[in-house]
Amino acid sequence: MYILLVAATKFEIQPTLELLKKKQYNLHAHIIEVLITGVGQINTTYLLALNLLQKKPDLVIQAGFAGTFSDSLFLGQTVLIKQDSFGDIGIEEKKQFLTLFDAGFTGKDDFPFTNGWLINNTINFLNQSSLKVVKAITVNKVSDSLFQKQQLLRYFLPDVESMEGAAFHFVCLQQKIPFIQIRSISNSVGERDKSKWVIKEAVSNLNIELDKMINNIQ
Repeated sequence: MYILLVAATKFEIQPTLELLKKKQYNLHAHIIEVLITGVGQINTTYLLALNLLQKKPDLVIQAGFAGTFSDSLFLGQTVLIKQDSFGDIGIEEKKQFLTLFDAGFTGKDDFPFTNGWLINNTINFLNQSSLKVVKAITVNKVSDSLFQKQQLLRYFLPDVESMEGAAFHFVCLQQKIPFIQIRSISNSVGERDKSKWVIKEAVSNLNIELDKMINNIQ
């Protein structure tokens, strides 16, 4: 199988990159290509769309870090994203947030959205994983704002957040290519004290689970 591995930074998947170099980018009988997009939705959308318009991988995997909203997820845990959405694209008036759907600019079920969400229906691949399946949002701004956190929780009820995931889902759904998004929890949403983050554990666990996933793909 030809797999495209996507990450925002080399750092997040460095152990896998080192392994791929040793294996000449043939891992567990799969040919792996790597795309490092840079951080954020714009970079991810442009570079991933450009790649998929030129090539046709059998599967695309995005791997990276996430912040957690949920007390049921522990720092360092790796999770599988079932659905994602753009968490801060819309209109804010008098501390009330309206998405583009709420404002009537687009429909909640306009392709590739389903009730406002970008849902991964790559069932065969999802069922092969033992990782916890969660709901994510994607934001342009990561901050320590308690108001922003409460607003996102109130509207989306997300488990985790990232800065690239929804863009990844959007492009893959548009191109009708099977995809998987996995992320390791590096911090709690709103916590900007880096001493409380678990970057080392997140990198280690992410790449261990990434290797397992690639190995289990038929």
